[in-house]
Amino acid sequence: MSDSTVSTHVLDTGTGCPAAGIGVELAVRGGPDGEWAVLGAARTDADGRCAAFPALPPAAAHVRLRFDVGPYLSAGSGGSGGSAGPGAGTAFFPEVTVAFALSPGEHHHVPLLFSPFGYSVYRGS
Repeated sequence: MSDSTVSTHVLDTGTGCPAAGIGVELAVRGGPDGEWAVLGAARTDADGRCAAFPALPPAAAHVRLRFDVGPYLSAGSGGSGGSAGPGAGTAFFPEVTVAFALSPGEHHHVPLLFSPFGYSVYRGS
């Protein structure tokens, strides 16, 4: 298996709290022209973290995290104080997808900070 690892957490910047219950899909590919292969999925816990993503295959060069934020936002969990999207019960961003290159032998912590109408990601530690 790969010696690189991936973790994430999700923070709702509208409420200032972790976002629990967000579905996160982990996929990898061997290079820029490769096909994405889904390795697993998890839901964020009460602290907004996903525990124990599967090990990455040795040939993995890129990772994709897909955050299913739509249900969270449509349920009114986001900190907007009102509608979370353009229509009643509709999230403006139904999902957030982040792809990044792996550095061999390193841990990659990639958090998502989001609110109903914006988001940001970064490489953490």
